[in-house]
Parts: sequence; structure tokens; C-alpha cells
Amino acid sequence: MKNTQKYIDVAYRLIQERAPLSYMLASRHSKRSPLLYFDEDKGINRPLRYARNQKSPFEDEQDGNAVLEPIVFEDGMLFVPKQNQVLQKFLHYHPSNGRVYEAVDKARDASEELEIVEQAVEAMIQAKELKGDSLLAVARVLIGASVDRMSTAEIKRDVMVYAQNDPFDFVETLNDPMLELTNDVVQFFNHSFLTMKNAGKDVYFNLPKNKTKLLTVPFGEDPYYIVASLFQSDEGIETYKLLKKRLSSNK
Repeated sequence: MKNTQKYIDVAYRLIQERAPLSYMLASRHSKRSPLLYFDEDKGINRPLRYARNQKSPFEDEQDGNAVLEPIVFEDGMLFVPKQNQVLQKFLHYHPSNGRVYEAVDKARDASEELEIVEQAVEAMIQAKELKGDSLLAVARVLIGASVDRMSTAEIKRDVMVYAQNDPFDFVETLNDPMLELTNDVVQFFNHSFLTMKNAGKDVYFNLPKNKTKLLTVPFGEDPYYIVASLFQSDEGIETYKLLKKRLSSNK
């Protein structure tokens, strides 16, 4: 019976963000560098070894004349022609597959890139439609306190640039049910109703008759979001209403 399997050239790339100029992949099983593949059918771990003159990547199927060769990625890439099926199989079963390197899939890459481009287009359309208070609210949350010192054109430009560069975060912020509340919190800080102390670790009231501590910001968290979360709770709703009223009277 004729073999209908299609053999193709395969390119592999290192997954690391910055690939080294040259990277040597472990090519045989050893105690120091175990290369084992669990065979579901046989219920055993099978040692791997790459030898170009063998038909199988499994050591238990190779003869005693195995000629070992190094596997080297150059500039983060490794090209394996269709004639070297044993290396393609070895790389498929290798425990570093999907963790250190991956096979290049142009269709998958195109699909992922298309999703990013489409998201960027959608984000910029939504950014372009923002006006007035909605534009200011999004800008304060994404850009920060400097918004109140910027012209409308500057704000619009920066919001659209943000939408283009980080469309997923922009859309998530735009659809966040806490957007209005977080915008108010930013303004509470802008108007010095609230202030940061202890290198941004603590939030304090900064009112004429109240200089007490409001909360401690957990490590790595956004202080605006943490304060907004408190004001959304039963414990903080009255404080939010008080500061909101003060903010309205200052406008």
C-alpha cells in the first residue's frame, strides 16, 4: 500500500523573549539531563536520543551504531528538512517542546496577529468616539493626573495612541463597570482630598478636619483601583458620597 503521509520541512523557534545567538538543546537522555517520554500504550517512560543514522528517536529502538549529533538553534531558529524525519520526531516528543521551543505555525501566527490587529482597530474606533466627560474619565484612569493640565486635542491623541498600543487593556478599561468610580477616585487625589504617604504604600485623607489613614495599598496593586473597591463596599460607600459631594462643590 502506498504511503500517503505528507512529509514537510519544519522550522522551530525558541519561545524566550530574547533568544541567544546560539542555543544547544539536550539531545540524549542522561541522569543529569533526563529526556523521557511517557508511552501511554506501553505504560513506561522511554528514553530519547537523537541519532541521525537511526529511524527512531527512542533509544530502545536504536541499534548500537548510533551516531550522535548536536541540536543547535541559531539566532533562535532551527530548520529541519523533511528528509530528517527522526529529528522532527525527536523534537515532537522532547520534554522541552512547548516550553523552550515550538514549531512555527504560520496559519496560527497569522490568526493571532489578525486578532491583535482587529482588536486595535476596534479600540481606536471606540477611542475616536469618546467625547466630553467620557473621554476625560477614560483618560484619567489610563493616563493619570496630568490629564487635567492637557488640552482636549492632547487628551484625545494620547487616548487613541494608548488604544492603538494596548487595545486589549483599553477595551477592558472602557467596559469596566468601575470606570466612573475609579475616575472619581483619581479626581479625589487630583483635588488633594486624598494623598499618598510612605512611598505610596498608604492612602490618607487630606481634609481640613480629617488627616487619618484610609487604607494600606497591597504590594503591586493599583492604589486607585484599591480605593475604588473600598468605596464600592458597604464600609466605604458613605465616605465616597462625602468626597463626591465635596468634589461637586469644587467644580
